Amino acid sequence: MHVIYKNAFIQANNENITRRTLAHQGNLMMVEVIFHKAGDDYGLHSHPHEQIAYVLKGKFEFAIDGRENVILEVGDSICFDPDVIHGGRPLEDNSILLDVFTPQREDFLQNK
Repeated sequence: MHVIYKNAFIQANNENITRRTLAHQGNLMMVEVIFHKAGDDYGLHSHPHEQIAYVLKGKFEFAIDGRENVILEVGDSICFDPDVIHGGRPLEDNSILLDVFTPQREDFLQNK
């Protein structure tokens, strides 16, 4: 089946983060996340999904499962296994991530 998304839907997580679900289809989801201001909070969390984060704009510092933090810049990416505690914080205003999840994040679709 082919699904085409021409108008992504937008969710404002809070005053600093805007998330746009670009496409999703059961086992796969692509999301753009815009961080309007640099910050100190890593937003540590875990989820049962595999995730790849790709830096489209700006610079991020990621914390992964208690290991040393990693700095990523434009063109860098990182993979997270399911259920691993992780989080990222933008080091520059208006930094943007492209996140890919498998399976799709049903929690992102609830407020569509």
